[in-house]
Amino acid sequence: MTGEINFWDLVDYPVVSEKAVRLIEDENKLVFQLKGLDIWREDVKETFEEEFKVKLDKINILITRKGAKRAILKLNSEFSAGDIGVKLGII
Repeated sequence: MTGEINFWDLVDYPVVSEKAVRLIEDENKLVFQLKGLDIWREDVKETFEEEFKVKLDKINILITRKGAKRAILKLNSEFSAGDIGVKLGII
């Protein structure tokens, strides 16, 4: 991946469902809708860590029933998903 791509080039929007907010509060996870099916988890991890200056423990990628791709990002316990959620206006 080139250094020219930023996180928002890969992501459409943060998911703001009731379940996504519960994941922020209970499991220190954030959920994002990705722009396409051709986006790789390594690209998401690298750009997210660079954009928000945090460390991720794990990334899960899923395809919704509608054919969209979502990334569930588990932040390291040193960092707070709630703080990033507040910056993004999710909570």
